[in-house]
Amino acid sequence: MTLPLHDPAWLERMYNNRALVPDHMDYLQRWARDSAQVRANVPCVLDVAYGSGAGETLDVFPSARTTGGPVPVLVFIHGGYWRSLDKSDHSFIAPPFTQAGFCVVVLNYALCPGTPEAPVTIPHIVRQMEKALGWVWHHVAAHGGDPKRITVAGHSAGGQLAALLLTSVWPLIGDGLPDGLVRNALSISGVHDLEPIMHTPMYQTVLNLTEQQVLQYSPARLLEPAIGTLYCAVGADESPEFLRQNQLMQNAWGSHFVPRSVALPGLHHFSIVDALDQPGHDLHHMAQNLLRA
Repeated sequence: MTLPLHDPAWLERMYNNRALVPDHMDYLQRWARDSAQVRANVPCVLDVAYGSGAGETLDVFPSARTTGGPVPVLVFIHGGYWRSLDKSDHSFIAPPFTQAGFCVVVLNYALCPGTPEAPVTIPHIVRQMEKALGWVWHHVAAHGGDPKRITVAGHSAGGQLAALLLTSVWPLIGDGLPDGLVRNALSISGVHDLEPIMHTPMYQTVLNLTEQQVLQYSPARLLEPAIGTLYCAVGADESPEFLRQNQLMQNAWGSHFVPRSVALPGLHHFSIVDALDQPGHDLHHMAQNLLRA
């Protein structure tokens, strides 16, 4: 498929999700409000440093079940096109999973473009996410989690990061980190090929993507990992480009590594995050299936 990558108006229509969902602020405000209530009422350990850099903190929500040994761990990475939102907007993700017997870790990262003194790029954020997962592997047992059963879920930009973490060479990243540190991943409305983003005007001066970065940090352009499973889901009401982006991973890695690649009816780019949080919804089941695998 030939894409009109040099048509700025088309790219803006395809990738400006806030314009595509006029009531997007209602979702963002509700997420922040509900998340504040969760942090006030649910056991959690907040703002744990996984590094010393800007944005390098995480929140841990231990399982509500206190017997039966270490539990699988869900690590969640928020979206926002690598330039906005915060882990504090996404605490609401945790309770349905902690009540089901899982440990949840919600990550933060520095936002693009950073400052002139400390610029932030997508490669910088990828390194942060690898550092955060190294922290999880070393420390999550203290919170009841099983470091051998880590599943990463991410939304939008977080979906790109979640898929990419399956390909990380962990023994080269940190001392003692094992191959296959990330056991499974769930990419929700993920951006798996960065080339269109590089040409989208509203993101060009913020992300400063280069052609080399597109090749290195687009999961759909990389070889499939040696081990692990990736599920991909997108809202059926999202733009044609997000529907295409969702399918790229199964096309690239094959149905053995990506056995589920689905467009979920009645959902757009924001309501799909709510679906992850709803026991009984197919997306919630997808996450639980990966956690229990």
